[in-house]
Amino acid sequence: MKQLVIEAFGGPEQLTLVETEHPPLTASQIRLKMHFAGVNPVDAKTRAGLGWGAKAVKDRLPWSPGFEVMGEVQEVGSEVCRFMSGDRVFGLVSGGGYGEELVVDCNEMLPVPEAVSDEMAAGLALAGLTAWQGLTEHGGLKAGERVLIAAAAGGVGHLAVQLAKDMGATVVALGSPANHDFLRSLGADEVIDYRDEAALNALAPVDLLFDLVGGTSGCSLLSHVKSGGRVVTVPTITADEVMAAARRQGLTASGMLKTNDIEQLEQLVQAVAEGRLKVEVSQVFPLADGVAAHRQIETGHTRGKILLQG
Repeated sequence: MKQLVIEAFGGPEQLTLVETEHPPLTASQIRLKMHFAGVNPVDAKTRAGLGWGAKAVKDRLPWSPGFEVMGEVQEVGSEVCRFMSGDRVFGLVSGGGYGEELVVDCNEMLPVPEAVSDEMAAGLALAGLTAWQGLTEHGGLKAGERVLIAAAAGGVGHLAVQLAKDMGATVVALGSPANHDFLRSLGADEVIDYRDEAALNALAPVDLLFDLVGGTSGCSLLSHVKSGGRVVTVPTITADEVMAAARRQGLTASGMLKTNDIEQLEQLVQAVAEGRLKVEVSQVFPLADGVAAHRQIETGHTRGKILLQG
C-alpha cells in the first residue's frame, strides 16, 4: 500500500510516498481503507521536528504523520463486535493516517452518522476536540461572556466560533477581510481584521482570549482581556511565553493539549449531523500531493480544514 512517510525531520519535501506492507491485524483492531485524513498544523510541526509530536516520534523514524482519519472498515479482529466490514468510521490515531490503509484499535473509532459527509467527519476530530476543550475545560467559558478568538477562520477557530456562539457567548472573531463574511455566517458577533490596529484599540474587553496563533501575536492580544480575565493559548511551542506575559498582567493563563475523549467526539459529530455545527473543508489534496498540503497549512492562512484523499 502507498503511505507518506518522513525519514528525517525537515521541510515539506521530507514527505515521501512509499510502498509499505499491509499492517497485521490483532483481535481488538480494525483495518481501514482511508478515505480522508485531516492535515493539521501539528502534522507540519512534527514533520519539522518541533513540539511534543516530534519528541514522541524522534526514535521511530521513518514515521507517517496523520492523527485524524475517516475511512471504511475492511476487516475486523476476532474480538471486535462494534463494527463490521463496510462501516464508515472516523476518529483520532497516534499517527499513520497518511496512508491508503491503516490498522487502529476498535475503541479509537466512532461510526459516521448517515447525515454527515465523509469530508466533514474527517476534519472534525482533532480540531473539534481542541476547540471544545479549549473553550470549556480550559477556558471556563459561560453564557453571556465575551470571547476573543484569534485565527478564527482556521481549522480550530471556525469550530470554536460556532461552539462559543451555541454556548451563549458573545463571539469576537479575528481574521483577514477575505474571511469576514464567512465568520459572520458562522455566528460571530464582531469581526475584526487582525491587522487593523484602530479597530483592535476600540475593542471592548473580553472575558476569555482563545489564542490559536501564539508568540508575539498572542502576547499582543492580552491587552484586550478584562482585568482578572482568562487566556487559553493552544500553540505549544510558544505557550510558556504567552502564559508568562498573561500572568504578568494579572490574567489566568493556561496552555493545552487536547485529550482524546470519545464521548465528547460523539456529541460533536451529533451536532454536525443535526446541522448545529459545520466543518468547513476548503481544500482536498490527493495523497500523493502531501508536500503541497503541508506547504498550504504552513502559510497560516487556511480557511477551515485541509484533507488528504486516499
